[in-house]
Parts: sequence; structure tokens; C-alpha cells
Amino acid sequence: MRGFICLILVLHVGLSKKHKDGDKPDWAKKDIRDYSDADLERLLEQWDEDEEPIPPDELPDGHPDKPTPPIDISKLDTSNPQEMMKLSKKGKTVMMFVRVNNFVDKEDTETITSIWQTSLYNNHVQAERFQLEDDRVLFMFRDGSAAWDAKDFLIEQERLEDIQLEQQTFLGKFCQKCEKVEEKMSQEKEDKKKKKKK
Repeated sequence: MRGFICLILVLHVGLSKKHKDGDKPDWAKKDIRDYSDADLERLLEQWDEDEEPIPPDELPDGHPDKPTPPIDISKLDTSNPQEMMKLSKKGKTVMMFVRVNNFVDKEDTETITSIWQTSLYNNHVQAERFQLEDDRVLFMFRDGSAAWDAKDFLIEQERLEDIQLEQQTFLGKFCQKCEKVEEKMSQEKEDKKKKKKK
């Protein structure tokens, strides 16, 4: 009796299939190595068909369906516009454009900005870096409030020329534009003094 039940189970498992070969769609009959992007997309849709959606609060930062955290107006300091911007950009993606001074070559820019990115990561500021030009880099922050902390750090760096953040330009502490403007102003002052003496 036991052998008979085992035989029936083996035959049942061996003969049962979800689809017959003729019922499968053409893309499902292919070898997996021959799948096109469209076939893989259909396979992913089929895979996700019965899956529950991710709750909005568990979505990754920067996802368009993730709700933004509410702003507590009682804690808002209206005299500090940077703090207001920082609070309003929490949970949103923000881009910061950074220009390097004393430009040597593209590799030098890559090296110095990667050091800055590592320093930001060590300070728990997550930023992605993309090189736009030979001397210009884009830092993208998934949590926009971190961009202002990064700006404060980067302005102190020797090789930073300027930062563009939310349509505002911030000059670095050691920027070359500043030195040229100061030299020009001091030269004009000297010229005025000479003219007054004559």
C-alpha cells in the first residue's frame, strides 16, 4: 500500500505542469540568455504581480511617492533664511554645483572632489558626485537639508572657488575671484590717493 501511494505521488508530481509547452508565450520559451529588455520587463511585472506595495514611509529618500516630513513652524527661525531653506528641503533631492580653483586638469578635480565627498561621508552627509566640466562638479543630496551642512564645510576648503546652491552663489574662503577683486579695489584706492596728492 505504501509503495502504491508513493508511485501515485511520483506520477502526479512528474506529470503536473503549470503550463503545457504550447500554452506558454513565445518569450517564455526562450533561453534566459536570449531575453531582451522587454522580456525581462515582462518577467519583472509577473514577479511583482502578487507582491504588496511598499508602505510610503519605507520608500527610499528622494522617491517621489515618499511623503515629506511636516515642517514645525514653531521651531522656524524667520530671521535665518538658510535655516528656513534647510528645513523646507528636508527629504527632497537638492543639487549643489561646486567649482574648483587652481585648476590643473580633470584628474586633479576628480581627486580633490573625491576627498571632499569622503570627508562628507565621514561626517554622515550622503552625497553623490558627478563631474560636469573639467573644473566643475555636481553634488547631489537625497536629503536636501544636508546640502547646507556640506556647503558650510566646503566653503572652508582651500581649493574651492564657489558653490551654487538653490540659485545662490557662495564664494569660497580662498577663492581667486575674491583676491582679484580685493587687488583691484586696493589698486583703485592707491590711484585715488595719488590723484588727491597731485
